[in-house]
Amino acid sequence: MTTTTTIKPTRDSAALSADLCRALLAPDDAAEMERLLADLCTPAEVRTLAERWHVARLLDETDLTYREIHDATGVSTTTIVRVARFLKQERHLGYRAALDRLGGGDVR
Repeated sequence: MTTTTTIKPTRDSAALSADLCRALLAPDDAAEMERLLADLCTPAEVRTLAERWHVARLLDETDLTYREIHDATGVSTTTIVRVARFLKQERHLGYRAALDRLGGGDVR
């Protein structure tokens, strides 16, 4: 027997965020996640998220300066500084947890 939940309209940011987090945990593999992100986000939004993740990896796994990262990737120095702040100083530790869980690895 399956339990069904009736979803109701809401403007509650916390509830919306929690529901999104559940959806993001649903894909079984990278291909499914790619399809979900393609449905959820515009191509520009997916690219922005991917760039931020790439910058986090570069900051964590290399000795490149912000300027070198900017020159190599085209990502703005403002974004690089923001990612660095969240990686090193902010309390959320989302980047840190993901980096530690996934470990190193080459980008295609």
